[in-house]
Amino acid sequence: MDINWAQLLLFVILGSAFILLLTERIRIDLTALLIIIALAAARILSPEEALSGFSSEPAIVAAVVFVLSGALHYTGLSNRLGRNIARLAGQRMTSMTLVIMGTVALLSGFTHHMTITAVMLPIVLKLSEERQIAPSRLLIPMSFAASLGTTITILGAPAFLLASQLLRQAGREGLGVFSIAPIGLTLSAGSALFIVIFGRFLLPDRKGSNGHKGLSPLEGYYTELVVAPESALAGRTLAEVEAETNSRFQIVGWLRKGRPLKQQDSQGYLQAGDVLLVRTTPDELASLRQEPGLTLHPLVKYKNNNGQQEENQDGDEQFIQAIIAPNSELIGRTIGKVNFLEKYRLIVAGIWRRKGWLRAELSRVRLHEGDVLLLWGSEQDIDNLAQDRSFLMLVPFSGEPYRRHKARIAALIMIGSIAAAALNVLPLSIALLAGAVAIILTGCITLQQAYREVEIRIYIFIAGAIPLGLAMETTGAADLLAGGLRTAVGGLPVTVVLLLLFVSAAIITQLMSDAATTALLGPVALALARSLGHAPEPYIITVATAAVASFLTPIGHHGNLLIYGPGGYRFSDFLKIGIPLTLLVAAITIPLVQVLWPA
Repeated sequence: MDINWAQLLLFVILGSAFILLLTERIRIDLTALLIIIALAAARILSPEEALSGFSSEPAIVAAVVFVLSGALHYTGLSNRLGRNIARLAGQRMTSMTLVIMGTVALLSGFTHHMTITAVMLPIVLKLSEERQIAPSRLLIPMSFAASLGTTITILGAPAFLLASQLLRQAGREGLGVFSIAPIGLTLSAGSALFIVIFGRFLLPDRKGSNGHKGLSPLEGYYTELVVAPESALAGRTLAEVEAETNSRFQIVGWLRKGRPLKQQDSQGYLQAGDVLLVRTTPDELASLRQEPGLTLHPLVKYKNNNGQQEENQDGDEQFIQAIIAPNSELIGRTIGKVNFLEKYRLIVAGIWRRKGWLRAELSRVRLHEGDVLLLWGSEQDIDNLAQDRSFLMLVPFSGEPYRRHKARIAALIMIGSIAAAALNVLPLSIALLAGAVAIILTGCITLQQAYREVEIRIYIFIAGAIPLGLAMETTGAADLLAGGLRTAVGGLPVTVVLLLLFVSAAIITQLMSDAATTALLGPVALALARSLGHAPEPYIITVATAAVASFLTPIGHHGNLLIYGPGGYRFSDFLKIGIPLTLLVAAITIPLVQVLWPA
């Protein structure tokens, strides 16, 4: 093989990028920027070509999908979907596996798979606890389903966005939103049946580490809610209220006119002014202030004291978290005796405690070292509190309110955007970009939240991977490598060639991301197809599918890492079930791509 200087320089850049991505000595987005700089500095590509990835469809779509996924979270749609999945799962292991894997796969096809995995993790853990099933029996199926669900549409994983872009660079049409749906749906159904039939032999039966409790250490806030006069909950039984709100908070006490009522009498009717003692999350706590019916009791009780209002005209007041310091003079005293409003001009809206189960009124809770108080007050009063040695430190309150009243709007916008792209009313990038803008303009998500949701590392990495594929084509490096491969596989059936590509990609993706694997192997696969006179789609889609089917190790996919601790898994658990499942995915994918895109 004769190698020219441009190809030699490109192979040096490619090898260096591979080592950096493999070792992760520096972040993947910085590696992508180095690739862009190196390609332009070596004059392999023009500056415009080297920077073309930033305006490419894959990069834009990846960024926009993060925003749309964020809207699902901030409007409460993700949690609602998760609760419905748990409700449908039933009591039997078979039904739970089928429902969890099926719905998670479908959802992962239209939103970022990590979002779905993160939302479903606590729901599945709670389900396993209630059904007395080891979480290790459910979490691997859930994570694997999220990975396979990304093969239903090209929106779920950057690998297919890159594959579509590489096809366009090769002069092909590219992939439509649902071009790969037959493959993804078959893979999702086949893997679910595989888990149902063989999971009892391959999945470990092991207790987890309760790692989900450590994901958000301040989840269990204890506070008081008062039933407002206009509340729809007034006149309903406690059992009905608990059934409706158990996903948002846990009721641990019930007061009427300061006197505790027996919570066991779940048929008792709530009245306006009743106080519920609850445990809840930061986001739910923040949401309560924007929803009618239930209000934070401490703010209602003390808002008029000393002229203090719940919100002043300057918007100066805010929540802050204060940690009780060791040897604090407040330790052992009740919140009511301390009288925070008089002493600090602040209201105690809630408390978090590492150990113990609080059931008394907030005013009767005795403070312990390490307690975290949720305080409400003006910026000036919070600054004054920072000087008090009774408190170890002040921590900003991270809870953000859900916009549940915007959930239907967010769902309609997302469905409309995908439909517009699928029906070719608008190009994919424009349709989804329009959807993201509409999501922001309608108030489903704020502009600041939208920017936070975008995973900038993924966006930049895709922007750097696009010119790498372009350089492989323009320098002839892809054809050069494909020529060597053609000699090696000459005379072999197409099925065997695709299997070799699949196995190569499946192994490499354990070391790098699905996008990186597709960026490196994709151009070679396209050139190999061209040299053999075959349609390129089966080759590039085989590579992309193998790249997202990362089951062999827990390190090949972020979703696997997320469940590793809570499931109590060992490294070998993934090999045990991952090897046969990967072979099943190959056995389904390779015939299907040849049927869908004949040579």
